Amino acid sequence: MSIILTFALLLASPSAGHHEAFAARVLRGRLVEAGPTGAAYQKALWQQINDPAAAALKECIARHAPADKSPFTVVANVRADGKPDQVVAQPATPVASCFADWLGTNTLPVPPELANEPVYPIEIDVSIVP
Repeated sequence: MSIILTFALLLASPSAGHHEAFAARVLRGRLVEAGPTGAAYQKALWQQINDPAAAALKECIARHAPADKSPFTVVANVRADGKPDQVVAQPATPVASCFADWLGTNTLPVPPELANEPVYPIEIDVSIVP
């Protein structure tokens, strides 16, 4: 209950800064992932993008060498047609931004409908291991 309240307060706060808004989007994506549609959508998503995402990440690292390989998180809203919208990565390193740009050009699996929401929020945590 407190997680939902925190999320609602972050969204409702007119003075919430960029970091707080990003944190609210991460929380929303995690709540949806933990919900009744989350596991099935995550499975479909990763079946479709796992290998292409790994290749894109390698290309982003090569393109920005010497690359900052710090962990980052990407959030996106997936529209009913599977197109990602409002794709943002934090921290916004060159590699993270490159990966977010790549994700934004894809068509993802069509998401399940969520009550009272026109989009399906997702969040992806990326850690680069040698």
